Amino acid sequence: MALRRTVLAAAVMVATAFSTDGAAATVSPPRPAVQQARAVATAEPARVAEPAATSTASAAEPVCVRLKGAEACVGPDGSDRPGITIEDTADDHRHPAVEYYLNGYLGTKYVIHNLGREGEVRGSREIGRVVTFRAAVYSGNRRVKFGRWKTVRNVAKYPVKRDTRTTPAEARAKSRTCTSTKAAATVCFAERKTFVYACDTKADEYQARAEYFVAGDPTTRYEIHQLAGLGTCGKAEHGDLSISMYRASVFDHGRRKATRLYRYN
Repeated sequence: MALRRTVLAAAVMVATAFSTDGAAATVSPPRPAVQQARAVATAEPARVAEPAATSTASAAEPVCVRLKGAEACVGPDGSDRPGITIEDTADDHRHPAVEYYLNGYLGTKYVIHNLGREGEVRGSREIGRVVTFRAAVYSGNRRVKFGRWKTVRNVAKYPVKRDTRTTPAEARAKSRTCTSTKAAATVCFAERKTFVYACDTKADEYQARAEYFVAGDPTTRYEIHQLAGLGTCGKAEHGDLSISMYRASVFDHGRRKATRLYRYN
């Protein structure tokens, strides 16, 4: 009788242990399945929010960068600084400038020199969907200091499109007036919805530049630096403003290699 109770108790313990292990096995998922699920989850790219300065389509205020003696801003049409502007904030013998790229394309750099007095603002309404800009200060034609680059997006109601495929021959065909410097730099423009081309026409290490003034204003000098090399043209637009003086130049970085005298339009 005692032996039968012992055997029965042992059988109950074995059955209990088996049912517990079986229940645990059915609840716990297989280890490879867990690893596979993690791999799938981490395969999706992480979404990172852009800085506020890069998505200012609905912002009423311009986005600005400051440097001692200069303040450059990019603002929407409804702001007090529409387009891209540069303000002289110091009463000295230097002048401020804004340097910028449009639509993420680094093959053409634009510069606006504010040659007015302290407190005066110069600029352009014609900007692209993306503007990367910085403020700089010049002493004569020599840049003495500059700030950090900043990028803003979607502030222009009618942004300028990127034009990187125009050749020097096409620029001449589209334009009313052209001038060249030593077969290396060409400036062409037309004045119906005014546009200006700066074309590099020689395979060398130098860059072609267009230097010009618009609307008869001697206090604002515009520049197009064509950085993409032989057979390429950079384009700027100026709406209803006409070109008043212009010249084609060749530069080795910041050092002038060749130029012509300014021509009057």
